[in-house]
Order: sequence, then C-alpha cells, then structure tokens
Amino acid sequence: MPATAAVVPNRNGASWLPGLLASVAAQTTPFAEVIVVDDASDDESLAWLAAHASHVRVVALPAQRRFAAAVNAGLAVVSPAVDAVALLNTDVELDPGWHAAMRAALDADPARGAVAGKLVTLADPGVVDDAGDILRRDGVCEQRGRGHRDDGRFDTPGPVFGPCAAAALYRRSALDAAGGLDERYGAYLEDVDLALRLGLAGWTGWYEPGAVARHAGGGSQAWLGAPVGALIARNTLVLVARFFPWRWAVPVLYRQCSWLVAAARRGPRPLAAHLRGVAAGLAAAPAAWRERRGLRARAVADVASVVADRPWRGPAAGGHPRGAA
Repeated sequence: MPATAAVVPNRNGASWLPGLLASVAAQTTPFAEVIVVDDASDDESLAWLAAHASHVRVVALPAQRRFAAAVNAGLAVVSPAVDAVALLNTDVELDPGWHAAMRAALDADPARGAVAGKLVTLADPGVVDDAGDILRRDGVCEQRGRGHRDDGRFDTPGPVFGPCAAAALYRRSALDAAGGLDERYGAYLEDVDLALRLGLAGWTGWYEPGAVARHAGGGSQAWLGAPVGALIARNTLVLVARFFPWRWAVPVLYRQCSWLVAAARRGPRPLAAHLRGVAAGLAAAPAAWRERRGLRARAVADVASVVADRPWRGPAAGGHPRGAA
C-alpha cells in the first residue's frame, strides 16, 4: 500500500507544534510515520514532544544546522517502505483531507515529482498565501496568489513549477534521485532549487487546490540569522549562477537593479542588509557556476522548458498586492 511520511523540521517551534501535530493526527488518511527533526532548539520543543507526542519520531540534532539540513536529516531516517514524503513547517495547520487530496494528485500521474496544495493564511483563511510557485527568468520565484482573496481564482488544479516547502508532497524516488535539499541555501529558495532540479530530471509539478493548509508564515524566523532580504538576495544569485543561461542576463540584471533601488528607498538599514546579501551571493556564485556542466550533463530537460518564458516586468509579471506580506 502507498505510504507517506511527514517530515517536520523544527527550530524553537514549541508554540506551533501543538496545532500542527493535532492537524496531522486528524488526517482522514493517516501518515505512515511522523518525524520531527529538532535543529538544536533552545525553547521547550523537546520537552513538549516528550510529554505530548510519544507517537512522533524525534531526531534531535546536537548543533544548529538550519532548515535545509534539518529536512535532509529527516529524509535520511524515513522508513524504506515509504514512497512519498510530506514536508511540513511547524507554523502550518492542515485541513483533515489535505493528505488524501495531495496523495491522490501525486498517484494520478507517475511523472509527478511534487504536489503543491493551496496555502491560505492562518490569521485569515480567506486570503491566499501560496497557490504553487512560479519561477521567472529574472530569478524571482513568484508565490502565486499571495495576498489575494481566496475567491475562486485559484480553485483549478493544473501544472505548476513547484510547491512551497511549508506544506508540500514529494515522490520519494524523485527526492532520493535529487539528493534532497541543497544545504548551502540555509533558508529561502532551497525549495525552488529542488523544484528546478526535479524539473530538469524530467519530473513535473502539480497544483491541487483541494488540499488546503493554513500557514502563519513566522515559524521559520528562528532559522534565519540574517534579514529575509539579505537571504533572498544571496540565494537568488546562487540559484541564477547555478542554473540560468547567459541569454537571461538582461532580466536578471533588471531585477537586481530594481531590488537595489527598492532597498535604498526603504532606508539605510534595509539597503545595508541587501548589499550584504548581494556580496555573499557574489562570493558563493563561482562555486555554483562550476556545477553547471555536471547539472546539464545529468538533465533530461532543458532549463528553458522548466522555467517558462513569462513576463518579468510590468503588471503581467504578477507580484503581491500592496499591503500583502
């Protein structure tokens, strides 16, 4: 029988774990196993798990390794019988039918390597948080629907670049072949890198709106160690250096310039954080660049077929409505 493991990376998520694990236990289709990987938390996470979640397998890392490494530590101990893995952030609560709908979507096509559900905000479930990710050729990963009212526009299932790893389902064989998450990202864009590698390997992504999860969006803050803007600036440059062809240099440069101007307008501190991120990205880019030949040699699909030719400027490029998180 098909079996799914739920892997939950945790760093100081004691306040989130009760809601998440209660929603996991309430699934109409149970998970075969639930694994919480604690990334050297210094809150009450481990004590709470010991007292209230004896059914959960806990992997306690002795030193902090950050989000991507915590996920990989969980993947390493998933039982051999498991053929699909759900990645769940601590700040997520699943509707009871989430696993059943996600699993049905994955099983419907053996070419599907990952499934995205509909993420709505925990504070207001009438607002979309993410309806599947879309990677543009300027290096931006667009969270489709973010900040928009859940008014039916995002109720149609269909192909999507990849899922947000806050609540995503992956085929085990696809994850194993990809080697899990790239730990150099730490946090932010590690799921985008994975989706891109899966696409290059010939796997497809799918969006299933019937699988709804509520996302608070603050549970990953304990992993950051730097402003979000700095991490996104750094990791975008790593992603671009690793995968993007030279012919996409114009949209990438356009986006980098627009981000620089936007950071400057926000003030000296956001500008300094952004510049630190850019400097870190430029320092990491040469190593990422050297991996391109090997990645291309293993790919069965061209990057242009995985990263669709979408507008990268103007209203048609997407973006979040004013005031959205």
